[in-house]
Amino acid sequence: MMMLKLPPMRGLFISGSNTNVGKTFIASYIIQALNTKYHVAVRKPIESNCTKINNGLLPKDAILLSSVCKTPEPIDVVCRFKLEACASGEKASAKQGLDITLQDLIDASQPNNSDDFMVIEGSGGLYSPIAKQSLNIDFAVAIGLPVVIVVKDELGAVNQALLSVEAAKKHQLKIAMLVLNQINPNHLENDKALNAYTEATVVVFNKNNMMDFSAKILAL
Repeated sequence: MMMLKLPPMRGLFISGSNTNVGKTFIASYIIQALNTKYHVAVRKPIESNCTKINNGLLPKDAILLSSVCKTPEPIDVVCRFKLEACASGEKASAKQGLDITLQDLIDASQPNNSDDFMVIEGSGGLYSPIAKQSLNIDFAVAIGLPVVIVVKDELGAVNQALLSVEAAKKHQLKIAMLVLNQINPNHLENDKALNAYTEATVVVFNKNNMMDFSAKILAL
C-alpha cells in the first residue's frame, strides 16, 4: 500500500484498549489542558454510530471534541466520514456503500495550519478495523504521533492495557501515556500493578484529580 509522505505534525493520537472505555471523554480533557499551551485542532476522521437527523448524520464524539477547542472548526473538517451503523469503521462504511481507505483517513487528519497541535482520535482499540483492510494501528503508524491509550479502570484493566502496550511496541509506536479512566471510583490499584510491568507512563483519571491530570498532560 503506497501512502503520501506526510509533513511533520505535532500532536497526540488517542486510542483505547477497547470500545466504550471513555476515549472521547478523556480526549476532551486532554484538549482542555493543552489549550493553555497550544493552538489545538482535533480530528475524528471517521465516526460510526452517528445519530440520524433530517439533513444527514450527527457525529457526537467529533462534536464534543470540537466544542472544547478554543477555535472550533467546521464539523465536516473535524469528521469527514460519518457512518450510521454501530460497527467498526470498516464494516460501517461498507454497509453504507463507501470505500474508505487508510489514505482517505490520513488526508482527512491533516492540520489546516502548520502550527496546530493535533489531537487525532481513532475508533475503538488499536486492532479494531477502521478502514478498508486497515486497523487503527495502521492509521496510528501512518500518522506517526505519540499514542495515548485509554483503559477503563476495572477488573481486567491490567491485561487490556498490557496487550495494547505490546501492540504499540510491536509497531514501534511511541506511547505518550496510559490513562486509567476511573468511570467508577475504585481501590483496585491497577496503576501500581501496571507500573510493575511496563515502563509506559501510567496516569489515573477521575473527578478528584483533574488538576493533577492536566499537569501531567502539559508535561508530555
